[in-house]
Amino acid sequence: MLAWTCPRCGTQNDADYALCASCGARPDGSINPAMAETAPGGRVLDCLRCGRPMTFRGSQRFHEGSQAAPFLLGGLGELLVNRQTFDVFACPGCGKVEFFVDPADH
Repeated sequence: MLAWTCPRCGTQNDADYALCASCGARPDGSINPAMAETAPGGRVLDCLRCGRPMTFRGSQRFHEGSQAAPFLLGGLGELLVNRQTFDVFACPGCGKVEFFVDPADH
């Protein structure tokens, strides 16, 4: 088998790679189900800017409010800080990042 170019993201892959080293797609462009399962709800996204498949980078918790309250009040101050968890997706091609909240929490 010859080296192949991924039809989803354009990455050149060695002949012995069954999946794209960049996005995890198969040589026919289909999504590897194991890659989709890592994202919540099996979400698979293509970048709106460049069209390449985005990768799930995990869930991140961000807080809203003053950083002084937790510092001055210790553990009690953490109760006064609003926190929101976002699922983070990033494009390996252009660097675009997208955040998603759980629809049940919205």
